Amino acid sequence: MAARLALVAAFLISLLLPAQAHHIASHPVDEPDAGSLEPSLATTGADLALVLAVDVSPPMDVEELTLERQGFIEAFRSPEVHEAVRKGSAGRIAVMYVERAGSSQQQVVIPWTVIEHPADGRAFAARLAGSSMHQGKHTSISAAIDFGVQQLREGAVRATRRAIDISGDGANNQGRMVTLARNEALAHDVTINGLPIVLKRPAGTWETAELDLYFRDCVIGGSGAFMIPVREPSQFAEATRLKIVREIADRPQARALVQRAGGERPRCFHDPCSEEGSVC
Repeated sequence: MAARLALVAAFLISLLLPAQAHHIASHPVDEPDAGSLEPSLATTGADLALVLAVDVSPPMDVEELTLERQGFIEAFRSPEVHEAVRKGSAGRIAVMYVERAGSSQQQVVIPWTVIEHPADGRAFAARLAGSSMHQGKHTSISAAIDFGVQQLREGAVRATRRAIDISGDGANNQGRMVTLARNEALAHDVTINGLPIVLKRPAGTWETAELDLYFRDCVIGGSGAFMIPVREPSQFAEATRLKIVREIADRPQARALVQRAGGERPRCFHDPCSEEGSVC
């Protein structure tokens, strides 16, 4: 409990930063050169190019935002992730960390970064820990997928596999249909994995009690696609670490990782609020 309160306190302190720092824009943050993509990566290649598309939309409360960020920090510090990178054919991956909300709100917090040695993973974690958090309006998973595909196609990264990692606690409610974005990503040989956050009961139209089913049917897809739902705050760190190790190692899917909820197949929310240009 004390650790969780400390994390929440750290997040609240970040909210005292200038207001403009907490509005997501579609432009990358100016970052120092250290830890950026190495020019040689285009020729030497990587086992995986991974876009982490992290939810910072309004349904995410302070505790969820803090736990979500800390989960990724701890994952890139972990020996398990370092070992998964080492065992790859190339022995390196490239990672981009993006905070996402509405259809025009994708903030690149950390641009393409090469992780080859344990020190690289720890540096990535430190950079993330030192970056201010943001929060936007609405939830556009489709725009996050489109943005991720663009980064994967236009970036100077030659990787054996390409993936987008979608974490979040709500369904698509702005931009085009999420299934259209997903299917186009799959056509470009991009895999989409998920970390649905199911910590609280639905409180609005665009929240669903069966978010894991929604992610399964409407969001994830591609070769070896999987999801790991988070149902308790204590599961964040382990679930995030397991997911990233699984993505790096490209292991056969363990059935226990995909926890299926009961009930009928969810609809993918084809509603006027999910049409292009909507400001619902």
